[in-house]
Amino acid sequence: MSHHQPDPAPGAEPERGFVVAVLAPGVDEDDELGELRELLRSAGVVSVGELVQRRSAPDPRTYVGKGKLKELKELVHGAEAESLIVDDELDPGQQRRLEDTLTARVVDRTQLILDIFAQHARSAEGKLQVELAQLEYNLPRMRGLWQHLERLGGGIGTRGPGESQLETDRRLARRRIGLLKRKLRELEKRRAVQRKARERSAAPVVALAGYTNAGKSTLLNALTDADVSVDDRLFETLDPTTRGFEHDGRRYLVTDTVGFIRRLPHELVEGFAATLEETLSADLVLHVADASEPDERLDGTIAAVEAVLSEIGADELPIELVLNKLDLVDPLRRRRLGNRFPDALQISARSGEGLAQLRAHVAARFADRFRPVRLLVPYDHGRILTELYELGAPIEERSDRADGVLVHARLPERELARFAPYLVADVPAASARKA
Repeated sequence: MSHHQPDPAPGAEPERGFVVAVLAPGVDEDDELGELRELLRSAGVVSVGELVQRRSAPDPRTYVGKGKLKELKELVHGAEAESLIVDDELDPGQQRRLEDTLTARVVDRTQLILDIFAQHARSAEGKLQVELAQLEYNLPRMRGLWQHLERLGGGIGTRGPGESQLETDRRLARRRIGLLKRKLRELEKRRAVQRKARERSAAPVVALAGYTNAGKSTLLNALTDADVSVDDRLFETLDPTTRGFEHDGRRYLVTDTVGFIRRLPHELVEGFAATLEETLSADLVLHVADASEPDERLDGTIAAVEAVLSEIGADELPIELVLNKLDLVDPLRRRRLGNRFPDALQISARSGEGLAQLRAHVAARFADRFRPVRLLVPYDHGRILTELYELGAPIEERSDRADGVLVHARLPERELARFAPYLVADVPAASARKA
């Protein structure tokens, strides 16, 4: 069952959304709402107005305070908005009371992100995860068609088929959740098998992590000559994509992961663990950041990604900061970035600047994993040569001799024992032919 929703057809009216946010005093309004506007753009919603209330915490009943609620109702109707977009996760009660008061659909931040995920999931697994996250989100918010009776406060006339219908809906949803979890576990097992195969090949795996729109997909394409969608929208990539590139005859795998955002709702961190798990199976994480962002925003996005990486346990892996979009940065700012982030590599995935250094840097990180060896493989042990090639071990030269094939290769440390019987010291060229 696909939840993919196509973008609005050309000429079709995009949905009209009115934005409301409760911000604590001191929170930067532009910064906070900037991300929400970006989310709306990705979801194909046009903002027809915004209302911000400053208070230390949202109202536990109606999100905004009583006076603001009245003002909000007038503004939403005046702007002819079809939905109210709330820059927070609402609890089911808040959502219901807002809908009842405004007689408009209320979409909170989590729902909005789920909707974008639904539009962008491509693989079977991505679609299952979206559906699971949506069902788990909607389950406590389900209301039967009999909700008008709920308002009458129970009693006579409110019992009967309405209640049982809602229970049936909930039961079906729970059953579907169970089924999706089973399917996802099967897919996870299959992915683990593929990962094992990758580990056997001993090609180091580099995961690209970073704030959404930092240019990870463009970098993946540039490094590996792959062709991954790089539309400038949040969450353009949901499914982990793995591609390879070669440097000095050795192969490296690069995995792109889902873009991070600040305050990624918790059920999404869990629901999209698959994409993030790819980060966990990597040998190195390249944390890609947008160098063209103003300092404060750049710091915020770097901190947000680090927080999520530590939440999924990836902070134990080696992580390197890569400042991308250098083509948008003037020489003075480049110098300042160099001073602020002395260890970061500066690149432009779009123009190609710095990519050769990045490839060489990745290769250098893994250089000690491979030991240069010389192997002499008798002709009747051809299988050993096949195994060498399957390993992706860089074979620098091979020469046929009377007593077998002499191979100069770089072997992964953990494979040395397997090929030990064929290891040779410097072999004189004119070795005697063995019977």
